[in-house]
Amino acid sequence: MSSTTGTRGESVTPANPASDTVADTTDVTALLERGRALSTPVLRAAVDRLAPPMDTVAAYHFGWIDAQGRPADGDGGKAVRPALALLSAEAAGAAAEAGIPGAVAVELVHNFSLLHDDLMDGDEQRRHRDTVWKVHGPAQAILVGDALFALAYDILLELGTVEAGRAARRLTTATRKLIDGQAQDISYEHRESVSVEECLEMEGNKTGALLACACSIGAVLGGADDRTADVLEAYGHHLGLAFQAVDDLLGIWGDPESTGKQTWSDLRQRKKSLPVVAALAAGGPASERLGELLAADAKSSDFESFSEEEFAARAALIEEAGGREWTAQEARRQHAVAIEVLHGVDMPEPVRAQLTALADFVVVRKR
Repeated sequence: MSSTTGTRGESVTPANPASDTVADTTDVTALLERGRALSTPVLRAAVDRLAPPMDTVAAYHFGWIDAQGRPADGDGGKAVRPALALLSAEAAGAAAEAGIPGAVAVELVHNFSLLHDDLMDGDEQRRHRDTVWKVHGPAQAILVGDALFALAYDILLELGTVEAGRAARRLTTATRKLIDGQAQDISYEHRESVSVEECLEMEGNKTGALLACACSIGAVLGGADDRTADVLEAYGHHLGLAFQAVDDLLGIWGDPESTGKQTWSDLRQRKKSLPVVAALAAGGPASERLGELLAADAKSSDFESFSEEEFAARAALIEEAGGREWTAQEARRQHAVAIEVLHGVDMPEPVRAQLTALADFVVVRKR
């Protein structure tokens, strides 16, 4: 299999998958569909608790209705986190259903972050539709995000069990890290220099923390001890870093028809993503030229009017300096570490194979 070199929109494929067996797409699709099918009714019921018009705005965000309030069958996302939460419960020897409250709580926090991130980043499109702030205004995006955050803890704490309290504590820690990561991400956009280590720390917070929580929360609700939950959380942390590395590649070279975002979207937002940071750290003529252009961009008054060719030139310099290939290798490395971590937990072998399959999917996905 090839690495990520090639045309924009090409999939990100591990040269040597760490797993012994790579499950086919149908197996992964079934896992994702199970997560969606079991969590969506509970998620809808939670959203129905919101006061108008927040319930309608949230329903639009999740793709259940269109901007006019008519029923819709929108793209609600890949449902990776719910699938992981259910597998987490099974890894602890419990039924998948034990993980449903955790799956829904994590999904609510994830979407709280998306609503706020879209507004902060000025993103006008998500999942091929106008974002909430674009349709319903910034105030509703903030309020609905806050409401989803509160609902997440209601879903857990109303269970009234010791395990629910432990799960809520893990979700609180993950949410705090997620917010720290978003703050770091925003601050890095205004800095001339960001190290690779800083970028990885930010992405571990912004993406890795909540994915790690998804991988442990079902186990906790299923009665697992802290050691088992911690190992599953470590798997999720490294999986999150692989996930974000792939996202960073797609944020520059992804096909807009697949990603639902503009071409060169991360470059338009001046994000210090892994490909950019790695390219700047590499040294050499392409790295130096890229640094000069990005420094000039930061001071430019007409950056918003840059042509496609100007963004394409910056993407080409990132690739020439090695930022694209370094990021692809980092995705593969984090994938391998995530799979290795799983050996620290005794679990049913089918569950281990399914967790491996989801990790493979994260690294080879196109969007």
